[in-house]
Amino acid sequence: MARPLMILIAGPYRSGTGDDPALMARNLARLEEAAWPVFRAGHVPMIGEWVALPVLRGSEPDGVHADEVLYPTAHRLLQHCDAVLRLPGESTGADEDVRIARERGIPVFHDVAEIPALS
Repeated sequence: MARPLMILIAGPYRSGTGDDPALMARNLARLEEAAWPVFRAGHVPMIGEWVALPVLRGSEPDGVHADEVLYPTAHRLLQHCDAVLRLPGESTGADEDVRIARERGIPVFHDVAEIPALS
């Protein structure tokens, strides 16, 4: 492998939280825990919420719903990502990310240990 991959880390964010901010923050922290091992392997970790949440905050005056930003952001990011790391847990959005990745021929990993390290 000649260059670092941009790897979308996909897993539960809103699923099962009832939109409780504390539970969503806990889920985001869990997604972020995977960022360092991806980086340590020589790649660029990406989490859709890192992009979507500032966009969503900026859309508040327009009354935009989270689903109008969160899912489309991940779909747009997948046009730039080289792989997906699917973390465990029920998540409609992450399942959709995996579906799109497979449709586009983008590798899907289910464990950080599966990701090839750059030397």
